[in-house]
Amino acid sequence: MRRLNWQAFIITLLRIVLGWFFLYEGISKLMAGSWSSAAFLAESRWIFAPLFHWMTESAGIIAFIDFVNTWGMVAIGIGLILGLFTRWVSAFGATLLLMFFLAYPPIPGYMMGVPTEGSYLWVNKNLIVFLILLVFVFISSDYTFGLDRLYTKWREEKARPPVPEFEAANQPGMERREVIRNLISVPFIGAFAYALYKKKNWDRFEEKLLEVEGIDANTSPTLLSFNYSTLNDLKGQVPKGGIKYTDKSGRPAIFELSRLIMGGNLIGGWTHSRDLIYVSKLVKTYHTDEKVAQTLALGEKCGCNAIISNPSHGRIFQKFRREYRSNMKFISDCGIQLDFQKGIKMSLAADFDALYCQGEITDRWTNPNYDDGTGRTLDQRMELIRQGLEEIRRHGKPAGIGAHMIESIKVCVDYGLKPDFWVKTLHPLNYWSAEVDTERRSIGQQGYRDNIWCFHPEETIEFMNNLEEPWIAFKVLAAGAIHPNKGLKYAYANGADFVCMGMYDFQVVEDVNFALEALAETGTRRRPWRG
Repeated sequence: MRRLNWQAFIITLLRIVLGWFFLYEGISKLMAGSWSSAAFLAESRWIFAPLFHWMTESAGIIAFIDFVNTWGMVAIGIGLILGLFTRWVSAFGATLLLMFFLAYPPIPGYMMGVPTEGSYLWVNKNLIVFLILLVFVFISSDYTFGLDRLYTKWREEKARPPVPEFEAANQPGMERREVIRNLISVPFIGAFAYALYKKKNWDRFEEKLLEVEGIDANTSPTLLSFNYSTLNDLKGQVPKGGIKYTDKSGRPAIFELSRLIMGGNLIGGWTHSRDLIYVSKLVKTYHTDEKVAQTLALGEKCGCNAIISNPSHGRIFQKFRREYRSNMKFISDCGIQLDFQKGIKMSLAADFDALYCQGEITDRWTNPNYDDGTGRTLDQRMELIRQGLEEIRRHGKPAGIGAHMIESIKVCVDYGLKPDFWVKTLHPLNYWSAEVDTERRSIGQQGYRDNIWCFHPEETIEFMNNLEEPWIAFKVLAAGAIHPNKGLKYAYANGADFVCMGMYDFQVVEDVNFALEALAETGTRRRPWRG
């Protein structure tokens, strides 16, 4: 009997701990208020992905799923802690966890980067808890203390025939011990409530402290008030345009491109953070393989179907495409060691979908006074750009030219270069750090302040209006100095056919909404849409 009780106590403790886990998950979702399963379901890439993606397309279905998840976990937690309807709540919990596992299994080819906490190659936390819950589905209430066992014992006592008086005299003591054992889990509900109360008080203390000190909660070193837009806040999909090019078979084709393109500088740590020396390392640390994949997946869900980046990111992009079964398009700036031809070779090896001559390369090579150390003349450098465009087209991919300086674009036009698309900076100069250094304004010249990327916006707008090829505008926020709402409206209204903008994952939905708003206000646009 002692052995059975000892086993029962251990199994009961396991059940209580599982209940605590579920109850906290449910309560935390209730307290968060804005929690939704939409983002999790949208990232599903396994064989059941179409089903989960279909769920995210209906606000009603998502609302129902969120309700079932939140209140279901609360019910499962209370049931497991008290040992009440244990088999039913265990079956319900096992079903929920099975759905979680099927939506996002830790199977090679369907997960990104190194295994995260609780996920260890085919086996993850969801699977482990699922199997434990199955034990409680089939185990008898005799092996665990709780209200189910107490009810069972009560029914057995009620159905038992009268016993001799000498046995009845001993019966009350045995009943009291049995009741106490089966109510052993009830104090854990009180312990949970107390722990939650203390945590809530601490959270309120931090909030009050922020109010007293006058600190903006969204910029303070706490995540309590840090709420950002989710897919529930998305106002629509980014519309698309197209770039004309010649495919590998020599036939005309259209390269479909979203009006808002994701930028790759933040992923690579190129933050243009002026004299803040820690920012680049911070950004690189934040953007793990997993985080990059999540950001790209979120952008794709919002309608952004492409990202512009460096050939060095080919590894993570192709890994994302393979493991997430993504249709995201990758555009390379071919910016490797100021060598356009080397950048083309690397980009083709990584199977980028479109390639262009990086803006810094173009700015340097089109400058008559530039010395690249090889003795090449301006004509020879321009010939290298021409040959690069031809090489890209031979592989059936769109070929473009980028630049920061409008003078660079003019030189390319004067030399008769006809790319499939242009990539040119565009932003106004009405931000406080926009101090024009006229003596050292050329990119790469010693002393350049790295604070302006479009020195002559009006001249840029006027000249680009006369070009027939599609224009992708970048640096529209002047590396974070201009609010996205203003920068996007300025770019679209002044001729940009597409905008490339770097975004953290917590900015994607909000920036897409800003882009939709800006595109809806382009009625006075002078330049016709070229893409």
